[in-house]
Order: sequence, then structure tokens, then C-alpha cells
Amino acid sequence: MEEKDIPGQEEAEAQAEAASGKEEAESLKEGQAGPEAAAEAEGKAHSEADTENGIDESKYSTFIVKLFPEIVVKSKPVRTRMIRILTGNIRNVFQNSGIRVKVLGNWDRIFVKVPLEVSTETASDILSRIPGIHSFSEVLSFPYASLDDILKTAAPLAMPEITGKTFCVRVKRKGQETFTSVELERALGEVLWESGKSAGVSLKKPQITIHIEVDGKRFYLLSNTRKGIGGYPLSTQEDVLSLISGGFDSGVSSFDFIRRGARVHYCFFNMGGREHEIGVREEAHFIWKKYGSSHRVKFFAVPFEDVVGEILEKIDHHLMGVVLKRMMMRAAAKIAEREGIKALVTGESVGQVSSQTITNLSVIDRVTPVLILRPLITMDKQDIIDKCREIGTEDLAAAMPEYCGVISQKPTIHADLGRIEEEEKKFDFSILDKAVEDSRWTDIKEIGEAPKGAEPEVEYVTAVGASDVVLDVRAPDEAEENPLKLDGAEIKELPFYKIATEFGNLDQTKTYLLYCRNGVMSRLQALILKERGFKNVKVIRI
Repeated sequence: MEEKDIPGQEEAEAQAEAASGKEEAESLKEGQAGPEAAAEAEGKAHSEADTENGIDESKYSTFIVKLFPEIVVKSKPVRTRMIRILTGNIRNVFQNSGIRVKVLGNWDRIFVKVPLEVSTETASDILSRIPGIHSFSEVLSFPYASLDDILKTAAPLAMPEITGKTFCVRVKRKGQETFTSVELERALGEVLWESGKSAGVSLKKPQITIHIEVDGKRFYLLSNTRKGIGGYPLSTQEDVLSLISGGFDSGVSSFDFIRRGARVHYCFFNMGGREHEIGVREEAHFIWKKYGSSHRVKFFAVPFEDVVGEILEKIDHHLMGVVLKRMMMRAAAKIAEREGIKALVTGESVGQVSSQTITNLSVIDRVTPVLILRPLITMDKQDIIDKCREIGTEDLAAAMPEYCGVISQKPTIHADLGRIEEEEKKFDFSILDKAVEDSRWTDIKEIGEAPKGAEPEVEYVTAVGASDVVLDVRAPDEAEENPLKLDGAEIKELPFYKIATEFGNLDQTKTYLLYCRNGVMSRLQALILKERGFKNVKVIRI
């Protein structure tokens, strides 16, 4: 493919800040003077910005976005920078959905004005998925000159909400006023209670809470407050490269770093052909589209079949799992260094599988100086699956076949670094270098735009015909430990990693029934052969 340049970390951050616009930068300058000065100027800045920018309020619905609490406690320069980037990100994400919004950033909140033709459900769904947003509310904005003005405007609007229900009033106030927050709460509460429409006042467990914010010479009536995903705005942290397999774990670890403000690029090691890669691409694109679409990222695909084959042929079967992970880290580190990415991300969790013991993880980490981050390191599997369900990747991950080709027989859980390094001397590292050299990247946005080709059909059988040959594609160790026996059938052993180069040498007048223990590798290899024009392949289920 023709590679289009994707901006690096500093350029991506600059673009996000530039997208925040002149209005936000000006209002933020007021915030740098200090919280009190910002509070006094904010209401004036908001109302004046509406007029200066020609915003017709009747054509927009407005949302107030509250910042993630950790942003609020940052120093003034850092906080200002994060708000600028967040306003740009909000604009970019809406723009990617074909929606032009007005975004006005202030010292501790952001106003988002959405065209009325866009439903509040659509706008809310978008805002709920943008990192850096703690919560957001639909809001009506009104000018006022006195407390009585607020009561006359707010009471009629609140009446329908409290009818037949208990309620309370909560007020946040900024700047110098002739009344306090508590005085406004009591005054509005009294008006609403005396109307006789409510079921009474309840300060501890009200059915309805009326939220009002007073700022400068405007007040805001908030409703339908929803939670955001929190975290930091995307691109406020450095880029990372996530090793994604398409399963439950790597999707969640990728999401965790998006939420933490890092642009997440994806690295996939293809050991199962085109179908395997398609499934992983779909999951990576889903995560990016839903949570990280404000910034472009890359999806790297590394052809790893030959690396796996070299491991299966030359490495002690007890050590295969650890060596495979070390090869992956070597390859990913080379890509990361080439791209200027400072850290790798994996979905590993202590004790979940044999390669993820503390000893084995330590041995794996020794292979590269590049930082390896594991956000799920202490999470239980069920917690990870629950998180998958929450972020929307559960169905994609559950549909991903379990790769059965490189599972060590009786794998070590206490790998010795010296012995691993001795085993790796048997490995031809030119194969790994070629895999990295042959790796390719795609702008992840193009994954969603690319048409899906028709998948070839694979026929399944349960019996062996007279002219059929059963082709055992399992790794040699597994085939030796559990030999395949079928009365009267011709059986040939051809490990999956040799099929691409040796299948064409077989007698093509025969029909070959591919076999593996779980039926996953046999199906993947049958698909690859079908794509290459071989029609004499089927999969046998025993």
C-alpha cells in the first residue's frame, strides 16, 4: 500500500491544540490569571463569545463538560494545555461523525454546542466515549440580574421534573454575588415546595435533584448528567505500541492506555493467515473508532509463521512459550524504536498462563530495554471479561479462535535466563529480521473503509474417502505425544508452518483432509490454501 504519513507524538499534540480554536485559547488565558479571576471572567467570556462568534443559541443544544478530577489538580500550564487538547479532541470526534459543533473551553469546564438536528442521545453517546471527560450535562443558559430573576426562570422549568417526586436543589456559585449558594437553594426549594406539586423535600435521598450553576451574570440549569470515561485527553501522554491478539486481554489493555491519554498504535503478530488478521483488525478498529478516533494511529501486521516454525523445529518444547514471547518483544521493540515509540503494552496478567509467571515475565523483559507496560497485571480473568463487556469488545474477542499451534507441551513456569539464551543460539535470527522487514502498517481509519473480500468456503467432513489423505498439521511434539490413528486411512504429517512451502509438492490428485486438535489451525490453513487456489482441501472433524 502507499503509506501516508501519520503525525508523531509532538505533531499530534500540536494538531489537537490547534483544533481547540481561538475562542478556547482566549478564555483559557483568563484562567491562567488564577481560579478566582477566571471565575469572574468566565460568564462574561461565555456570553460575549456567543455574540462575537455569531452563535445563534436557538439552533443549538448545549452541554457542559466537567473535567476529569486529576486534570483539575494539575499546575496551571499543564491544566491549560490539557483543556486545549481536550477541546480540540471533542471537535475532532464530532467532526469524524459529520457533526460540526462549537466548543468553548474554560478554566474548569467546557461548553459544547451541538446543532439541534443532532439528537441528544447521539451527542451524549459521543461525549461519553471521549477520554478526559469526567461527566457532562445538558444545560439551559440564561442571563440574570438578581436572585429573583433566577427564581422566575428556573421554577417553571423545574416544576414538571418534581411533580409527584421528592426533590432537593443543589447550587454551585462563582464570583461575587449578593446571595450565597445556600440562600439560592433555599429560595428555589421553597418556591417549588409551595407549588404543592412535589412529594416533598428530601436532602439525603431525593428522587430528583435540581442542579444550578451561577457564573458571572448567567446561570445554568443542568439536567441528564451522565458519566464520561474519565482519564486524560488523548495525546497528552506519549505514544505506546500495543501488542494485540484479538482476545479479551489485549483489547482491554489497549483501552486502558487510550483512557490514560496515550495514542495507542497496534502491533499484530500473524500466525494464522488472513482470517486471523481480519479478526484482529476489526477489534483494533472498533476500539480506535469508539474511544480514540480524535487521532490517527497505525496498525502493524508482522508475518510470524516462519518465526513460529523455527521455534517449533529448534527450541526445547518446554521453553517454546517463553522464547516466542521474547521474539515478539524483540520484533515489537524494533518497530517501536523505528517509530519513535517509547513503550510496549501487553495484556498479560500474573499467573494467567504459564508464560506469565513472575519469573517468566522477568526473563521476557530482559530481551529489550524498551519499557513493557502491563495494565492488567493483577486483574482476574473474569474482571477482564467484564471490562470487555463494558467497553464493547466481548463479542469480538469471544469469536477470535484460540490459536493452538504454539502451545508448549508441559511449559516451564520458572524459566532460567541462561538456559533460554542458550536455546536461542539455535534460532536463525535472520528469520526474525525478515519478519520485521516484511511487516506493513495501515492507517487504522482505512481498516473501517476497506471493503471486505468474500471469504472462501471450507468444507468439513467426518469420514475419510477412498482417495482422501488425512493431513496432520499439528506441531511435531504434539503429533508424537498423541499420534493420530484412523483405521484404513492414509495419514501424513505436515506441520502447519511448512504447509505454505511444501503443500504444492504433494500429489494434487488427492483430496487432503486437514486435522488439528481443536480444528482451529486446520481451518486457518485450509483457508490459506483455498486463497492460493488449491481446491483439494477440506477439514476433518474427529
